[in-house]
Amino acid sequence: MDSRLALRRHDIAVAELRERIAALPEGAPIRLAKPTSNLFRFREPPATPGLDVSAFTGVLDVDPQARTADVGGMTTYEDLADATLAHGLMPMVVPQLKTITLGGAVAGLGIESSSFRNGMPHESVLEMEILTPDGDVVLATADNEHAALFAGFGNSYGTLGYALRLRIELDPVRPYVALRHVPFFDADACARAIDEVCATGEWDGERVDFVDGTVFESDRLFLTLATFADTAPYTSDYTGRHVYYRSVGTRRRDHLTVRDYLWRWDTDWFWCSRALGVQHPLVRRVLPKRYLRSDVYRRVVALDRRYRISARVDELRGLEPLEPVIQDVEVPVDALAEFLAFFHDRIGITPVWLCPVRTRDGRRWPLYPMDTDTLYVNVGFWSGVRLAPGESDGTYNRLIEREVRRLGGHKSLYSTSYFERAEFEAGYGGEDYRRLRQTYDPKGRLPDLYDKCVRDA
Repeated sequence: MDSRLALRRHDIAVAELRERIAALPEGAPIRLAKPTSNLFRFREPPATPGLDVSAFTGVLDVDPQARTADVGGMTTYEDLADATLAHGLMPMVVPQLKTITLGGAVAGLGIESSSFRNGMPHESVLEMEILTPDGDVVLATADNEHAALFAGFGNSYGTLGYALRLRIELDPVRPYVALRHVPFFDADACARAIDEVCATGEWDGERVDFVDGTVFESDRLFLTLATFADTAPYTSDYTGRHVYYRSVGTRRRDHLTVRDYLWRWDTDWFWCSRALGVQHPLVRRVLPKRYLRSDVYRRVVALDRRYRISARVDELRGLEPLEPVIQDVEVPVDALAEFLAFFHDRIGITPVWLCPVRTRDGRRWPLYPMDTDTLYVNVGFWSGVRLAPGESDGTYNRLIEREVRRLGGHKSLYSTSYFERAEFEAGYGGEDYRRLRQTYDPKGRLPDLYDKCVRDA
């Protein structure tokens, strides 16, 4: 579609959405109808449908010369990446799962193996067209009258409004990505290597464009150091019978197309598909590829949570309840080994994902404040811990929250949280957030951040 026509249709869709909001009863809450979610705060389906935002699910324009794209806020990264790769470009950071939306990644944070050089998705946004709770649509940039909203939108989780259109920066790509899986036998050595690679942009004389890691055991860690390439001697395929994360511990070098690299984790939801039996060779052989996707697995988990299928089976087997421990946290690289020692001792989940991240340009993002001089490492773990007799649900998640705070880190809010309000506000914007709420949602049509992310309002 011609970009001018696409932008014109977008403007019409914005006007129609504002009309629908104006027709709502005075003070009625605003809720969007979204077909997918990557949050792990499960709720009962709403009694009434939300506002249709399907008109905001496309890429409006890609400018190869300026290396920018104008994108509807509800556009999935799968569609966004396809549109930009056609021009030899990609978003600065492409979160791991295909159905994460651009607006969701900006409002709820995102991270991937380019984050050591490009930060998080909100850091490559040039402007945002934001639907505020009163039905207004404002254009927010880093230096206009809505600069405070622009800075505070990251980590606001839809409590300050919704991004309808975003203009983002893009990064040039090459057709292939060459991978090196470098083994380490203790966390200290792995942390030192992360620090060195992220400081120099190379390892053993080779350039590094992407960095992430996999911890299989306390003494079996791998850094995957990846580099763009114009050619490849072969390419592996992890979209069908073969499982990507298993290759990390068995191969030292590998090659993927750039698109397959971006989605290497989606096919098996990192390693979480194993809990659903999907990695069994026989299942793998007969299950159509279209079902090997993170959004399919999440729907299965949502149904399991809703009807307590696994919990009922555990009860019949006489097992103690399982506390879901599904979190991403960031700790300073200097504290990574200490955190992993705690985690292996007290939590015991494996594998664990590592991904270094630092702020891109020293800008302040008040709702997720990170020291601009510090390299952090995201630690991702997605499983559960069996509660001992007498332990209550939340025991292990609270333990993790306390340790992350003690080490000077942060915790993402896409899953369950147990913070007291005072400690939450101290770590996630506090007074800055209150000012934004007073300015853009004085009637409280959207839940505040604490109520939404901790109290599940």
